[in-house]
Amino acid sequence: MPTEPSIPTLSEIVRRAAEVTDPGNELVEDLQQRTEDADEPVTAIEDIDERVAEEVGRIDPEGDDPVLAMTAAVAVYLGHRRDEIGAARDELLRLAARAEFDGSPPDDVASWLAGEGVSA
Repeated sequence: MPTEPSIPTLSEIVRRAAEVTDPGNELVEDLQQRTEDADEPVTAIEDIDERVAEEVGRIDPEGDDPVLAMTAAVAVYLGHRRDEIGAARDELLRLAARAEFDGSPPDDVASWLAGEGVSA
C-alpha cells in the first residue's frame, strides 16, 4: 500500500539546508540550534519565509553572511518544495538562489555560490 512521505519539520529542513551549505559555519550552527526543537511540520507554519527570516535576523542582524543567507534560502525553498529535500546539493543551491533572489543574488552570495561551483 503506497504511503505519502512524511512532512518534514522546520528542524529537518534547516538541518538539510545546513548540510547543503556549510554545517561547520558558526552562524549556520546557531540557526540549527535555534530551530532544533521546532518539531511542527512546515505545513503548520503560517509563513515559513517570515519564520526563517526572524531566526536569521536574530543571528545576523546586518545580513552580511552569505553562507547563512543561502542556508536560509535553501530552508525557505524546502519549506515550499518539500519534494526537493533529497535533491543534489548543487541543484538545491541553484534553485534556492533563483527562488529567493529572483535569479540575482547579492554580490557576496553570488561570489560564494561561484566559489562553490554553482551558477544562480
